Amino acid sequence: VQLQASGGGLVQAGGSLRLSCAASGRTFSGYNMGWFRQAPGKEREFVAAISWSGNSRNYADSVKGRFTISRDNAKSTVYLQMNSLKPEDTAVYYCAAISGVTSNPTHFYSWGQGTQLTVSS
Repeated sequence: VQLQASGGGLVQAGGSLRLSCAASGRTFSGYNMGWFRQAPGKEREFVAAISWSGNSRNYADSVKGRFTISRDNAKSTVYLQMNSLKPEDTAVYYCAAISGVTSNPTHFYSWGQGTQLTVSS
């Protein structure tokens, strides 16, 4: 499956933004999906994951209550709604097809190219 993330940009602290990740190729609905991010000088970290059916979700503690992951299998797209954004959310955000709805999947089947989010204070 090929993934393309979009929707990043510059937003003020406290603002909102929605990222999208469009899939093509193999059947999107068969994959669990996740969002990860990498800030400058830091390792890539888990943000959120959703099961293939959308019935199971998992979030990093740092975004719980502020971010919501969702998917539309008919559109082969996974979303990340980000509210109450903070400067520490600034990072490149990546979507990925993953093996499980966990913060540390054992397999990453595909990665999107990343989209930059910058949150100004």
